[in-house]
Amino acid sequence: MHRRPGLSVRLKLTLSYAGFLAVAGALLLAVVWGFLLRYVPDNSQGLLGVAPNRYLLVRTFAPAAAMAMAFLLVFGLVGGWILAGRMLAPLTRITAATRAAGNGSLSHRIRLAGRQDEFRELSDAFDAMLEQLESHVAEQRRFAANASHELRTPLAISRTLLDLARKDPTRDQAELLARLQTVNTRAIGLTEALLLLSRSDRGNFGRESVDLSLVAEEAVETLLTLAEGRGITLDVTGGAARTSGSAELLLRMVTNLVQNAIVHNQPVGGTVTVHTEAYGDTSVLRVENTGPRLAPDLVPTLTEPFQRGAERVRGDEHTGVGLGLAIVHSVVRAHDGALDLAPRATGGLAVTVRLPGVSAKEPAGPPARPGITTPGPCASAPRTPPR
Repeated sequence: MHRRPGLSVRLKLTLSYAGFLAVAGALLLAVVWGFLLRYVPDNSQGLLGVAPNRYLLVRTFAPAAAMAMAFLLVFGLVGGWILAGRMLAPLTRITAATRAAGNGSLSHRIRLAGRQDEFRELSDAFDAMLEQLESHVAEQRRFAANASHELRTPLAISRTLLDLARKDPTRDQAELLARLQTVNTRAIGLTEALLLLSRSDRGNFGRESVDLSLVAEEAVETLLTLAEGRGITLDVTGGAARTSGSAELLLRMVTNLVQNAIVHNQPVGGTVTVHTEAYGDTSVLRVENTGPRLAPDLVPTLTEPFQRGAERVRGDEHTGVGLGLAIVHSVVRAHDGALDLAPRATGGLAVTVRLPGVSAKEPAGPPARPGITTPGPCASAPRTPPR
Protein backbone atom coordinates (compact mmCIF):
# COMPACT_ATOMS: atom_id res chain seq x y z
CA MET A 1 0.00 0.00 0.00
CA HIS A 2 1.40 3.41 -0.99
CA ARG A 3 1.49 5.93 1.83
CA ARG A 4 2.66 9.51 1.97
CA PRO A 5 6.01 9.93 3.73
CA GLY A 6 5.85 11.20 7.29
CA LEU A 7 7.98 11.74 10.34
CA SER A 8 9.76 8.72 11.75
CA VAL A 9 8.83 7.37 15.16
CA ARG A 10 12.31 8.21 16.42
CA LEU A 11 11.94 11.83 15.38
CA LYS A 12 8.48 12.02 16.91
CA LEU A 13 9.78 10.65 20.21
CA THR A 14 12.72 13.08 20.10
CA LEU A 15 10.41 16.06 19.57
CA SER A 16 8.19 14.75 22.35
CA TYR A 17 11.11 14.54 24.79
CA ALA A 18 12.40 18.01 23.87
CA GLY A 19 8.91 19.49 24.05
CA PHE A 20 8.34 17.90 27.45
CA LEU A 21 11.57 19.43 28.81
CA ALA A 22 10.73 22.84 27.31
CA VAL A 23 7.26 22.80 28.86
CA ALA A 24 8.73 21.71 32.21
CA GLY A 25 11.27 24.56 32.08
CA ALA A 26 8.58 27.09 31.16
CA LEU A 27 6.41 25.91 34.06
CA LEU A 28 9.37 26.25 36.42
CA LEU A 29 9.98 29.83 35.26
CA ALA A 30 6.28 30.59 35.66
CA VAL A 31 6.40 29.27 39.22
CA VAL A 32 9.44 31.47 39.97
CA TRP A 33 7.66 34.51 38.55
CA GLY A 34 4.35 33.76 40.20
CA PHE A 35 5.64 33.03 43.70
CA LEU A 36 8.82 35.12 43.95
CA LEU A 37 9.37 38.00 41.55
CA ARG A 38 5.81 39.28 41.64
CA TYR A 39 6.18 40.09 45.35
CA VAL A 40 9.37 42.17 44.87
CA PRO A 41 8.49 45.93 44.81
CA ASP A 42 9.05 47.62 41.49
CA ASN A 43 10.55 50.92 42.80
CA SER A 44 13.90 52.49 43.24
CA GLN A 45 14.14 51.50 46.92
CA GLY A 46 13.51 47.81 46.41
CA LEU A 47 12.32 45.57 49.22
CA LEU A 48 12.45 47.28 52.70
CA GLY A 49 14.52 50.04 51.19
CA VAL A 50 17.23 47.62 50.19
CA ALA A 51 18.20 47.09 46.55
CA PRO A 52 17.82 45.34 44.19
CA ASN A 53 14.29 45.83 42.98
CA ARG A 54 12.12 43.83 40.54
CA TYR A 55 13.52 45.59 37.50
CA LEU A 56 17.09 44.63 38.36
CA LEU A 57 16.15 41.08 39.25
CA VAL A 58 14.30 40.59 35.96
CA ARG A 59 17.20 42.00 33.94
CA THR A 60 19.60 39.70 35.80
CA PHE A 61 17.36 36.60 35.77
CA ALA A 62 15.99 36.80 32.18
CA PRO A 63 19.26 36.07 30.29
CA ALA A 64 20.05 33.15 32.58
CA ALA A 65 16.51 31.78 32.14
CA ALA A 66 16.76 32.10 28.35
CA MET A 67 20.07 30.25 28.35
CA ALA A 68 18.60 27.53 30.56
CA MET A 69 15.62 27.14 28.21
CA ALA A 70 17.93 26.90 25.21
CA PHE A 71 20.05 24.31 26.99
CA LEU A 72 16.96 22.30 27.91
CA LEU A 73 15.77 22.38 24.30
CA VAL A 74 19.12 21.25 22.90
CA PHE A 75 19.53 18.66 25.66
CA GLY A 76 16.02 17.38 24.99
CA LEU A 77 16.67 17.03 21.26
CA VAL A 78 20.03 15.29 21.61
CA GLY A 79 19.09 13.16 24.58
CA GLY A 80 15.71 12.33 23.12
CA TRP A 81 17.30 11.24 19.84
CA ILE A 82 19.72 8.93 21.67
CA LEU A 83 17.10 7.50 24.03
CA ALA A 84 14.60 6.98 21.22
CA GLY A 85 17.25 5.13 19.19
CA ARG A 86 18.02 2.82 22.10
CA MET A 87 14.36 2.21 22.81
CA LEU A 88 13.52 1.47 19.17
CA ALA A 89 16.55 -0.73 18.49
CA PRO A 90 14.53 -3.97 19.08
CA LEU A 91 11.83 -2.69 16.74
CA THR A 92 14.47 -2.19 14.05
CA ARG A 93 15.54 -5.83 14.41
CA ILE A 94 11.93 -6.99 14.24
CA THR A 95 11.37 -4.92 11.09
CA ALA A 96 14.48 -6.40 9.49
CA ALA A 97 13.29 -9.91 10.31
CA THR A 98 9.86 -9.13 8.87
CA ARG A 99 11.38 -7.94 5.61
CA ALA A 100 13.59 -11.04 5.46
CA ALA A 101 10.52 -13.24 5.97
CA GLY A 102 8.70 -11.30 3.25
CA ASN A 103 11.56 -12.10 0.89
CA GLY A 104 11.21 -15.82 1.62
CA SER A 105 13.78 -16.29 4.42
CA LEU A 106 11.73 -18.06 7.09
CA SER A 107 14.71 -19.54 8.95
CA HIS A 108 15.74 -16.18 10.45
CA ARG A 109 14.94 -15.64 14.14
CA ILE A 110 15.13 -12.44 16.21
CA ARG A 111 15.85 -13.96 19.64
CA LEU A 112 16.02 -10.72 21.64
CA ALA A 113 18.07 -11.01 24.82
CA GLY A 114 17.35 -9.42 28.15
CA ARG A 115 14.40 -9.34 30.49
CA GLN A 116 10.81 -9.65 29.45
CA ASP A 117 9.10 -6.52 28.16
CA GLU A 118 6.70 -5.53 25.39
CA PHE A 119 9.32 -5.70 22.63
CA ARG A 120 10.53 -9.10 23.75
CA GLU A 121 6.96 -10.39 23.90
CA LEU A 122 6.51 -9.19 20.32
CA SER A 123 9.83 -10.76 19.33
CA ASP A 124 8.98 -14.12 20.91
CA ALA A 125 5.54 -14.13 19.28
CA PHE A 126 7.08 -13.29 15.91
CA ASP A 127 9.69 -16.05 16.28
CA ALA A 128 6.96 -18.56 17.16
CA MET A 129 4.96 -17.44 14.11
CA LEU A 130 8.01 -17.83 11.86
CA GLU A 131 8.67 -21.30 13.25
CA GLN A 132 5.11 -22.43 12.59
CA LEU A 133 5.10 -20.83 9.17
CA GLU A 134 8.40 -22.45 8.23
CA SER A 135 7.11 -25.83 9.39
CA HIS A 136 3.86 -25.36 7.48
CA VAL A 137 5.63 -24.32 4.28
CA ALA A 138 8.03 -27.26 4.54
CA GLU A 139 5.08 -29.59 5.09
CA GLN A 140 3.25 -28.16 2.09
CA ARG A 141 6.31 -28.50 -0.12
CA ARG A 142 6.82 -32.07 1.01
CA PHE A 143 3.13 -32.76 0.47
CA ALA A 144 3.22 -31.29 -3.04
CA ALA A 145 6.28 -33.34 -3.94
CA ASN A 146 4.74 -36.54 -2.59
CA ALA A 147 1.41 -35.81 -4.27
CA SER A 148 3.14 -35.22 -7.60
CA HIS A 149 5.01 -38.49 -7.22
CA GLU A 150 1.88 -40.43 -6.26
CA LEU A 151 -0.14 -38.97 -9.13
CA ARG A 152 2.65 -39.54 -11.62
CA THR A 153 2.89 -43.25 -10.78
CA PRO A 154 -0.57 -44.34 -12.04
CA LEU A 155 -0.22 -42.08 -15.08
CA ALA A 156 3.13 -43.63 -15.93
CA ILE A 157 1.68 -47.12 -15.49
CA SER A 158 -1.24 -46.26 -17.79
CA ARG A 159 1.12 -44.94 -20.45
CA THR A 160 3.25 -48.07 -20.21
CA LEU A 161 0.21 -50.32 -20.59
CA LEU A 162 -1.00 -48.35 -23.59
CA ASP A 163 2.44 -48.50 -25.21
CA LEU A 164 2.56 -52.26 -24.75
CA ALA A 165 -0.91 -52.63 -26.23
CA ARG A 166 0.09 -50.53 -29.25
CA LYS A 167 3.24 -52.57 -29.82
CA ASP A 168 1.50 -55.91 -29.31
CA PRO A 169 -2.01 -55.84 -30.86
CA THR A 170 -2.48 -59.53 -30.02
CA ARG A 171 -2.28 -58.86 -26.27
CA ASP A 172 -5.29 -59.85 -24.19
CA GLN A 173 -7.55 -56.79 -24.23
CA ALA A 174 -9.58 -57.89 -21.22
CA GLU A 175 -6.48 -58.09 -19.05
CA LEU A 176 -5.33 -54.69 -20.31
CA LEU A 177 -8.69 -53.07 -19.56
CA ALA A 178 -8.78 -54.62 -16.09
CA ARG A 179 -5.33 -53.30 -15.24
CA LEU A 180 -6.15 -49.88 -16.67
CA GLN A 181 -9.34 -49.78 -14.62
CA THR A 182 -7.43 -50.67 -11.45
CA VAL A 183 -4.84 -47.96 -12.09
CA ASN A 184 -7.52 -45.41 -12.98
CA THR A 185 -9.52 -46.23 -9.85
CA ARG A 186 -6.44 -45.70 -7.73
CA ALA A 187 -5.73 -42.35 -9.41
CA ILE A 188 -9.33 -41.21 -8.87
CA GLY A 189 -9.22 -42.25 -5.22
CA LEU A 190 -5.96 -40.39 -4.72
CA THR A 191 -7.35 -37.25 -6.38
CA GLU A 192 -10.50 -37.34 -4.26
CA ALA A 193 -8.41 -37.79 -1.12
CA LEU A 194 -6.24 -34.82 -2.05
CA LEU A 195 -9.30 -32.65 -2.68
CA LEU A 196 -10.86 -33.72 0.61
CA LEU A 197 -7.62 -33.01 2.46
CA SER A 198 -7.42 -29.57 0.88
CA ARG A 199 -11.02 -28.81 1.74
CA SER A 200 -10.65 -29.82 5.37
CA ASP A 201 -7.44 -27.79 5.69
CA ARG A 202 -9.24 -24.66 4.47
CA GLY A 203 -12.07 -25.18 6.94
CA ASN A 204 -14.69 -23.69 4.61
CA PHE A 205 -17.59 -26.00 5.42
CA GLY A 206 -20.96 -25.61 7.03
CA ARG A 207 -21.54 -26.78 10.57
CA GLU A 208 -24.43 -28.73 11.99
CA SER A 209 -25.11 -30.91 15.01
CA VAL A 210 -23.70 -34.41 14.39
CA ASP A 211 -23.95 -37.51 16.58
CA LEU A 212 -20.69 -39.44 16.39
CA SER A 213 -22.42 -42.66 17.49
CA LEU A 214 -24.67 -42.59 14.42
CA VAL A 215 -21.72 -41.69 12.21
CA ALA A 216 -19.79 -44.65 13.63
CA GLU A 217 -22.65 -47.04 12.89
CA GLU A 218 -22.92 -45.76 9.33
CA ALA A 219 -19.18 -46.19 8.78
CA VAL A 220 -19.28 -49.73 10.20
CA GLU A 221 -22.23 -50.63 7.98
CA THR A 222 -20.34 -49.38 4.92
CA LEU A 223 -17.24 -51.43 5.76
CA LEU A 224 -19.05 -54.55 6.98
CA THR A 225 -18.36 -56.49 3.78
CA LEU A 226 -14.64 -55.71 3.97
CA ALA A 227 -14.53 -56.85 7.61
CA GLU A 228 -16.39 -60.08 6.89
CA GLY A 229 -14.07 -60.88 4.01
CA ARG A 230 -11.11 -60.64 6.37
CA GLY A 231 -12.73 -62.37 9.33
CA ILE A 232 -12.63 -59.18 11.40
CA THR A 233 -15.16 -58.58 14.18
CA LEU A 234 -16.55 -55.04 14.37
CA ASP A 235 -17.85 -53.89 17.74
CA VAL A 236 -19.63 -50.54 18.13
CA THR A 237 -20.34 -49.48 21.72
CA GLY A 238 -21.06 -46.39 23.76
CA GLY A 239 -23.72 -43.73 23.64
CA ALA A 240 -24.53 -40.44 21.99
CA ALA A 241 -21.66 -38.03 21.45
CA ARG A 242 -22.81 -34.89 19.72
CA THR A 243 -20.51 -32.32 18.17
CA SER A 244 -20.78 -29.46 15.69
CA GLY A 245 -19.24 -29.79 12.26
CA SER A 246 -19.55 -31.21 8.78
CA ALA A 247 -21.38 -34.53 8.71
CA GLU A 248 -19.63 -35.49 5.45
CA LEU A 249 -16.13 -34.80 6.76
CA LEU A 250 -16.81 -36.49 10.09
CA LEU A 251 -18.16 -39.56 8.29
CA ARG A 252 -15.02 -39.70 6.16
CA MET A 253 -12.93 -39.35 9.32
CA VAL A 254 -14.62 -42.28 11.05
CA THR A 255 -14.64 -44.35 7.84
CA ASN A 256 -10.90 -43.84 7.40
CA LEU A 257 -10.24 -44.85 11.01
CA VAL A 258 -12.35 -48.02 10.79
CA GLN A 259 -10.99 -48.98 7.37
CA ASN A 260 -7.44 -48.41 8.60
CA ALA A 261 -8.18 -50.59 11.64
CA ILE A 262 -9.56 -53.37 9.42
CA VAL A 263 -6.80 -53.36 6.83
CA HIS A 264 -3.93 -53.16 9.32
CA ASN A 265 -5.16 -56.00 11.49
CA GLN A 266 -4.44 -59.66 12.05
CA PRO A 267 -4.72 -61.88 8.96
CA VAL A 268 -7.80 -63.56 10.45
CA GLY A 269 -9.77 -63.41 13.68
CA GLY A 270 -8.95 -59.80 14.48
CA THR A 271 -11.24 -57.28 16.18
CA VAL A 272 -12.03 -53.59 15.77
CA THR A 273 -13.75 -51.70 18.58
CA VAL A 274 -15.45 -48.35 17.98
CA HIS A 275 -16.58 -46.54 21.12
CA THR A 276 -18.31 -43.17 21.46
CA GLU A 277 -19.12 -41.21 24.59
CA ALA A 278 -19.74 -37.70 25.85
CA TYR A 279 -17.36 -36.66 28.59
CA GLY A 280 -18.29 -33.26 30.00
CA ASP A 281 -17.99 -30.70 27.20
CA THR A 282 -16.09 -33.15 24.99
CA SER A 283 -17.31 -35.80 22.59
CA VAL A 284 -14.93 -38.75 22.36
CA LEU A 285 -14.52 -41.32 19.59
CA ARG A 286 -12.13 -44.22 20.19
CA VAL A 287 -11.15 -46.82 17.59
CA GLU A 288 -8.97 -49.75 18.66
CA ASN A 289 -7.83 -52.76 16.68
CA THR A 290 -5.73 -55.85 17.09
CA GLY A 291 -2.71 -56.41 14.90
CA PRO A 292 1.06 -56.45 14.89
CA ARG A 293 2.96 -54.43 17.43
CA LEU A 294 4.02 -50.97 16.29
CA ALA A 295 7.28 -49.24 17.13
CA PRO A 296 6.65 -46.21 19.36
CA ASP A 297 8.70 -43.96 17.07
CA LEU A 298 6.57 -44.98 14.06
CA VAL A 299 3.20 -43.97 15.50
CA PRO A 300 3.73 -40.14 15.53
CA THR A 301 4.57 -40.21 11.80
CA LEU A 302 1.39 -41.99 10.70
CA THR A 303 -0.59 -38.75 10.41
CA GLU A 304 1.87 -37.30 7.90
CA PRO A 305 0.68 -37.36 4.26
CA PHE A 306 1.77 -40.43 2.27
CA GLN A 307 3.29 -41.99 5.40
CA ARG A 308 2.44 -45.68 5.58
CA GLY A 309 5.31 -47.05 7.59
CA ALA A 310 7.36 -50.06 6.59
CA GLU A 311 5.35 -52.39 8.81
CA ARG A 312 2.02 -51.14 7.46
CA VAL A 313 2.46 -51.41 3.69
CA ARG A 314 0.09 -53.88 2.08
CA GLY A 315 0.05 -55.31 -1.37
CA ASP A 316 -3.60 -56.23 -1.85
CA GLU A 317 -6.47 -54.39 -3.46
CA HIS A 318 -6.96 -52.23 -0.37
CA THR A 319 -3.50 -50.67 -0.49
CA GLY A 320 -3.91 -47.04 0.51
CA VAL A 321 -2.17 -43.93 -0.70
CA GLY A 322 -0.96 -42.87 2.73
CA LEU A 323 -3.61 -40.18 3.22
CA GLY A 324 -6.05 -41.98 5.53
CA LEU A 325 -4.76 -40.78 8.87
CA ALA A 326 -3.57 -37.52 7.33
CA ILE A 327 -7.19 -36.78 6.36
CA VAL A 328 -8.33 -37.80 9.86
CA HIS A 329 -5.81 -35.42 11.42
CA SER A 330 -6.85 -32.61 9.09
CA VAL A 331 -10.58 -33.11 9.79
CA VAL A 332 -9.99 -33.23 13.55
CA ARG A 333 -7.90 -30.07 13.40
CA ALA A 334 -10.53 -28.29 11.29
CA HIS A 335 -13.15 -29.16 13.95
CA ASP A 336 -10.97 -27.76 16.78
CA GLY A 337 -10.38 -31.22 18.17
CA ALA A 338 -7.46 -33.35 19.29
CA LEU A 339 -6.14 -36.63 17.86
CA ASP A 340 -4.16 -39.12 19.91
CA LEU A 341 -2.50 -42.27 18.55
CA ALA A 342 -1.04 -44.87 20.89
CA PRO A 343 0.26 -48.39 20.21
CA ARG A 344 -1.50 -51.12 22.17
CA ALA A 345 0.62 -53.32 24.40
CA THR A 346 -0.83 -56.48 22.83
CA GLY A 347 -0.50 -55.16 19.28
CA GLY A 348 -2.50 -52.84 17.09
CA LEU A 349 -3.33 -49.18 17.45
CA ALA A 350 -5.65 -47.13 19.67
CA VAL A 351 -6.88 -43.89 18.11
CA THR A 352 -8.76 -41.35 20.24
CA VAL A 353 -10.54 -38.33 18.78
CA ARG A 354 -11.76 -35.57 21.08
CA LEU A 355 -14.10 -32.95 19.64
CA PRO A 356 -15.95 -30.05 21.30
CA GLY A 357 -19.36 -31.15 22.44
CA VAL A 358 -22.60 -29.46 21.44
CA SER A 359 -23.78 -26.85 23.95
CA ALA A 360 -27.13 -27.16 25.64
CA LYS A 361 -28.51 -24.26 23.57
CA GLU A 362 -28.11 -26.14 20.31
CA PRO A 363 -31.01 -28.35 19.23
CA ALA A 364 -30.59 -32.00 20.02
CA GLY A 365 -31.00 -34.59 17.31
CA PRO A 366 -32.49 -38.08 17.51
CA PRO A 367 -31.28 -40.27 20.35
CA ALA A 368 -28.33 -42.53 19.76
CA ARG A 369 -29.02 -46.11 18.92
CA PRO A 370 -27.65 -48.86 21.16
CA GLY A 371 -24.23 -50.32 20.42
CA ILE A 372 -23.99 -53.13 17.90
CA THR A 373 -21.59 -56.01 17.45
CA THR A 374 -20.86 -57.34 13.98
CA PRO A 375 -18.75 -60.48 14.25
CA GLY A 376 -16.91 -61.74 11.22
CA PRO A 377 -17.83 -64.98 9.53
CA CYS A 378 -15.53 -66.93 11.84
CA ALA A 379 -17.43 -65.85 14.96
CA SER A 380 -19.93 -68.19 16.51
CA ALA A 381 -22.44 -65.54 17.51
CA PRO A 382 -25.02 -64.47 14.91
CA ARG A 383 -24.40 -61.11 13.27
CA THR A 384 -26.66 -58.25 14.19
CA PRO A 385 -26.75 -55.92 11.19
CA PRO A 386 -26.57 -52.20 11.80
CA ARG A 387 -29.83 -50.37 11.51
